[in-house]
Amino acid sequence: MGRWGDGARGSGERGKSLLFLTATGYETKMDKKPRPLRPALSGQSLLPTRRENRKKRFDIVSNRRFDVKRIGVSHSHWRDPYHLLLTLDWPQFFLLTVVSYLATNTLFALLYLAGGDCIKNARPGSFLDAFFFSVQTMATIGYGAMYPSTDYANLLVTLEALIGLLGVAMTTGLMFARFSRPTARVLFSRVAVIAPHNGLPTLMLRVANERRNQILEAQIGLSLLRDEVTTEGIFIRRFYDLKLLRSQTRTFALSWIVMHVIDENSPLYGMTPELLEEAKTDIIATLTGIDETVSQTVHARHYYITDEILWNMHFVDIFSHKPDGRRVLDLTRFHDVTPI
Repeated sequence: MGRWGDGARGSGERGKSLLFLTATGYETKMDKKPRPLRPALSGQSLLPTRRENRKKRFDIVSNRRFDVKRIGVSHSHWRDPYHLLLTLDWPQFFLLTVVSYLATNTLFALLYLAGGDCIKNARPGSFLDAFFFSVQTMATIGYGAMYPSTDYANLLVTLEALIGLLGVAMTTGLMFARFSRPTARVLFSRVAVIAPHNGLPTLMLRVANERRNQILEAQIGLSLLRDEVTTEGIFIRRFYDLKLLRSQTRTFALSWIVMHVIDENSPLYGMTPELLEEAKTDIIATLTGIDETVSQTVHARHYYITDEILWNMHFVDIFSHKPDGRRVLDLTRFHDVTPI
């Protein structure tokens, strides 16, 4: 497993430190002999500063999805418009709604102008009058100052009123679907660490619930993805499920340190940072549970590339106590690590 440094000195020193973990991730350390405190390091500061210059196997985008070029499938998002409209962020959704509304009214205003003097009490050739008449028609306002005066205009009014009704219904449905879609606000540590735990090398990462409610029946899984070549010489990208010390908890309210022991049965056994990079290894963390507020299943996931797996590091303790005995969760140090 490579060199573990001063933090792993065999079983003789394992009794010096006791680590207590609860289902919510509460941790404290009790040492028989006091040790000088070491400065904590930011998980972000330990990442390479010029990662754009190294050869990347994947482009990791802001939402931590693999940006893999697909060949043989349509690249048009509009082939699945419902999924697109549900997954757009809110600014994009509102912008698309406003643009569609203005574009539709502009189109009908031009059609009204093409019909000549077909709107009673509208100024001849006035685009603004035709546009605002279209707005009133689509919204079925009907002020009465302007009204259609020809069969052509009445036909356009009929069509626009129908489009307006369908547009309002579709926009309302999309808004309701977007608001009712449950989302998890789960924070994953920027880095994962590999360090001794109870005398055994262990892969660890940290997750936290950023909401004030609880996630019930929370389950987390870790998968390892790496390049391999079979005995027949066939290249494959293989998944391994990593066995965890604790993969589920009844209630997930605060933080949780996820641990995978690297023993003889682990796909990480015998690996070094160089071998992980050579095999283009990635760790995928997925969490599912039931949001107690809406009673619906929520999901969260995060990806770790080899540069984000730190060796011989431990996460700093983010819990403390106030004088009145209450516990404090300090998420400002959530990503910080310290050398063992």
